[in-house]
Amino acid sequence: MPFRVALSGLNAASADLNVTANNIANVNTTGFKRSRAEFADVFQLSAFGLPSTAIGAGVRLARVAQQFEQGSVEFTTHSLDLALSGEGFFTLSDNGALVYTRAGAFGTDRDGYVVNAAGQRLQVFPPVGDGAAFDTARLTDLRLSTADNPPLATSTITTHLNLPANASPPVTTPFDASDPTSYNHTTSVTVYDSLGAAHTVSLYYVRTATPNQWEMYARIDGNTVGGPNTLVLSDTGSLITPATGQFTLPPYSPGNGAADLNLTIDSAAVTQFGDSFGISSLTQNGYASGRLTAIEITQEGIVQARYTNGQATPLGQIALANFPNPQGLQQLGDTTWGESFAAGAVIRGTAGATNFGLIQSGALESSNVDLTEQLVNMITAQRNFQANAQMISTADQITQTIINIR
Repeated sequence: MPFRVALSGLNAASADLNVTANNIANVNTTGFKRSRAEFADVFQLSAFGLPSTAIGAGVRLARVAQQFEQGSVEFTTHSLDLALSGEGFFTLSDNGALVYTRAGAFGTDRDGYVVNAAGQRLQVFPPVGDGAAFDTARLTDLRLSTADNPPLATSTITTHLNLPANASPPVTTPFDASDPTSYNHTTSVTVYDSLGAAHTVSLYYVRTATPNQWEMYARIDGNTVGGPNTLVLSDTGSLITPATGQFTLPPYSPGNGAADLNLTIDSAAVTQFGDSFGISSLTQNGYASGRLTAIEITQEGIVQARYTNGQATPLGQIALANFPNPQGLQQLGDTTWGESFAAGAVIRGTAGATNFGLIQSGALESSNVDLTEQLVNMITAQRNFQANAQMISTADQITQTIINIR
């Protein structure tokens, strides 16, 4: 009997050493979670239960439990390196099967999909409409496109400017863009057509003989578009006419194959104060085509592509997963885990939500193995092994003594 009990102790100590060796071997593995060997004593039960004089039959390995404490976060220079600070797992697609990981060392494959070293694709919630929201009921592969961002034709020019209250009508009439004495003030802004080509819109302001009344002329690339547009301001300097503050210009053909420009001049913020002409802002809502310059990932996991035209296009929001019992997850290797009955039903969500941590771009979560602790465990397991081996040696001596009795 002592031989079998001591043998179980040897096996337990050997298993403890194996677990410790695996932890030490993965001390530099990104996203690795250390394991802990847990043991239970063994008693032989009879049909009538366990007698009060029963002696244990040894020890057994009850389970190897994963320890999901947070690993330290180390910063890198790669924007697709992702670290989770807090609870949750990244969701990956392994040829259609979903797996989970804390290792966020991602890159792109030849097709532009964001993958890890094993080729498993990172999952995101796809954008809805213009990307202001995301469809959290559906998962899709995150793919980075290198195509240019398409242009957007300008439709509105917004003017925030002040016209001088003491201005006098020009000395020269009628209005002539080439004669500065035929208008009071001018300003210009660059707009874009449907092909992304730039055009210059010049706005000219002419004071009329009627008190608090101005005329605005618009020219595109040196061509006058439409007739004068009348602005009437109140005696307190705010705009009265037009009531909406907007002028719609006639369609203008760029002459390069692009669609006609249909521009609206929003003058609702035009004022008439003081004795000076001033421009607070002059903006338009179009832009040219742009090339991809960077990928940005927010703490909430929103992935955005930034382009040279200043636009940012949402590509998706990184899908995170959590489980009621993470220790019950099935280990799959490559620092990934699979769903299991013991882990409970998967809970999906986004970074920053309840029970989910935040995502740090340009960083990786290190292994949570404490090397000093593991070396102490190794010494302890070694001593346990030696003690059980000594038990076998002692039992052998006792047996030999009994055999030698005459």
